[in-house]
Amino acid sequence: MKIAQIAPLAESVPPKLYGGTERIVSYLTEELVAQGHEVTLFASGDSVTDARLVPCSDLALRLNLAVKDHLPHQVVMLEEVRRRAYEFDVLHFHIDLLHFPLIRDFADRTLTTLHGRLDLPDLKPFYKAFADIPLVSISNDQRRPMPPVNWAGTVYHGLPADLLPFTEKPKGNYLAFLGRISPEKRPDRAIEIAAKVGMPLKIAAKIDYADRAYWETVIEPMVKRHSNVEFIGEINEHQKAAFLGNAGALLFPIDWPEPFGLVMIEAMACGTPVIAFGCGSVPEVIDSGVSGILVDSVTEAADNVEWALRMDRLRVRATFEKRFTAERMARDYLDLYRNLPRVRTKAAPLRRSNGHPLDLQVVA
Repeated sequence: MKIAQIAPLAESVPPKLYGGTERIVSYLTEELVAQGHEVTLFASGDSVTDARLVPCSDLALRLNLAVKDHLPHQVVMLEEVRRRAYEFDVLHFHIDLLHFPLIRDFADRTLTTLHGRLDLPDLKPFYKAFADIPLVSISNDQRRPMPPVNWAGTVYHGLPADLLPFTEKPKGNYLAFLGRISPEKRPDRAIEIAAKVGMPLKIAAKIDYADRAYWETVIEPMVKRHSNVEFIGEINEHQKAAFLGNAGALLFPIDWPEPFGLVMIEAMACGTPVIAFGCGSVPEVIDSGVSGILVDSVTEAADNVEWALRMDRLRVRATFEKRFTAERMARDYLDLYRNLPRVRTKAAPLRRSNGHPLDLQVVA
């Protein structure tokens, strides 16, 4: 199958530091190539892939100090995609909504995975206007605020099975927080939980410009007041394996409708259990009592730290391998690709002429 993957330009694929969407695009692209598909990746020029790369900017836009406005660069990429759309059986977009007017003529061989929150009021009139575009959610909870749209399916994220090594006996006696410093991620709760149980907390997190005031007025003073808290800053993929693998547990104390929460399955891949507040996708990702513990308050989280530290890390890893590998993610997307209207109608005569059964499954 000839497949185009269209990635955001803010980060490279894979990203050098923070960048959940670009990371998933990378894992999916490489797995599809490994399974024998002809994949073309539209992404920044510093991306690294076994697919055919179409560079749509010299560098990831966030890391290019010469770039002040991302929009012109994104439009240039979309023009390149439009010009070459006829080359592909399927075009898979990961760039939110900018491309929707562009794909009207070939929407029935596209998928758009929505990677972000969908509860913002400005989104409703947009999705009402484009109710026919095939969409993929990354959790069932992510769909709740949306008007009626054309959901092709839900596909949970996955990681390469060998990306993050299993750590049976962590070397550090600490709790971990990994992600962004932002009000909805609630690093303040993580600090409070660690203080209640008297354990070290290591925070590895990116600080966006929009969240700088929150860091300076709320979180940084809390870090300075608590000698058990260490702020590490933004870390890369290599550092992540040791950071998560050597933690006793990951704290995921969110306060927003998390669409997926990639860090949860990254921790699970290392065998590290997750103590998570049950918002958004969390109950779909965490098997409570097996790969982590779901809680509703700081007090409940603190009360369950000891249990988390005693959890069977082999079972945590086994849950990751069963539910959240890149191989499973690619298989799920291939099912959706094959059931797109244009792909299905084009594939059926070809498969019949070759003497093969259709074997096309409808994925709800």
